[in-house]
Amino acid sequence: MSLTHIQLLSVPVSDQDRAKDFYVDALGFELVSDTEMGPGRRWVQVRPKGSQTSLTLVTWFETMPPGSLKGLVIETDDLRGDVDALTARGLPVEGVQEAPWGRFAIVHDPDGNGLILQTTTPDA
Repeated sequence: MSLTHIQLLSVPVSDQDRAKDFYVDALGFELVSDTEMGPGRRWVQVRPKGSQTSLTLVTWFETMPPGSLKGLVIETDDLRGDVDALTARGLPVEGVQEAPWGRFAIVHDPDGNGLILQTTTPDA
């Protein structure tokens, strides 16, 4: 086996522009691509700055209704600062919780996809 990394994960959304604004403006992701794929389809790809893995914001998978993704974990070096920044932008964040492996908070994108912002304890 020569598997090396996860390159891309599809996030089901209802409105690609609204989702792109959330991931880029609210979460600070970088826009990798926003191109036409054919009639009525766009490839909108974002990723955390410097990350190898990116997300594509999709509208065309019938088996993936908008908001159905839960548990997407995004690591952060400053959980409290990120929670404060999101709250200041008017976004609801389920408060910081302690776990044996670190701390986390939950935020939802405009479609209700569940994102877990976490800081992993080095000893975990």
